[in-house]
Amino acid sequence: MEVMNDDLAALAARIDRTNELLTRMLAEVAKTPSTHAIFVDAGYLYAAAGRLVAGTEDRRAFDLDAEGLIEALIDRARSIFADSRLLRVYWYDGARRRIHTAEQQSIAELPDVKVRLGNLNANNQQKGVDSLIRTDLESLARHRAISDAALLGGDEDLVSAVEAAQGYGARVHLWGIEAPEGRNQAEPLLWEVDSQRTLDLEFFKPYVSRRTAPAYEAVGSGRPTREDVRFVGAQIAAKWLAARGRDSLGELLPGHPYLPGSVDQDLLVEAEGMLQYSLRGQADLRRALRDGFWEHLQTQY
Repeated sequence: MEVMNDDLAALAARIDRTNELLTRMLAEVAKTPSTHAIFVDAGYLYAAAGRLVAGTEDRRAFDLDAEGLIEALIDRARSIFADSRLLRVYWYDGARRRIHTAEQQSIAELPDVKVRLGNLNANNQQKGVDSLIRTDLESLARHRAISDAALLGGDEDLVSAVEAAQGYGARVHLWGIEAPEGRNQAEPLLWEVDSQRTLDLEFFKPYVSRRTAPAYEAVGSGRPTREDVRFVGAQIAAKWLAARGRDSLGELLPGHPYLPGSVDQDLLVEAEGMLQYSLRGQADLRRALRDGFWEHLQTQY
């Protein structure tokens, strides 16, 4: 009988210790703040915000202040998830051969921002971005790294990402961009998320501005030759290299024969200013310009 009483006492002591540990663990969990992350499909952002503010989805036709916009998104999330801390902002975009453009590199260098790159095909369509979003959403939710996810996107392919995160207990909040007409988010995605919000024109106006092509007079100056334009391309390349250094050149060369969109646009604008002639719609001269630019860089590498 005494042996049985001793066993019962030992069992009761173990139960008490277990209960004490559970109580302490629950107290720690209660003190741990909730965590949220922001997931941005940059393809959707550029297309929808460009159409809303600049009237075009063509990235080359407008400038986006990504740093200012990301800060505004963080502020908006802070007001919505008042008792939660930010894990980070995930920025998903496409790039040829998954090589960062200068713009994507500057975004990647921002604090609390992680850039994920899918591929960009010959038609400038993103490939693999949706699967990257799903992988991150599912992994973070599975490891309890986030309790809430703010998803800025509109593609129906994101439904599986939402379902995966929700399966591990995370709440997914869909953020959209005001559409001038119709809808720019898939209905199945709208049905699946836990909440929806729309960011309007006033939200984006400070961060999107349309580029204006300089109007050059053709009077007194005929169409430049390909060699003229090629020479200008080489001149601009020399200035570009002097300003940015050889390290930047090493990052640019693997993308040959393509130039990052931001570099290509700056090259075009500067060349038009030097030539006093518009190269818009002049495919052969645009090629000559890029050829001159690349040829000079390759001689310096």
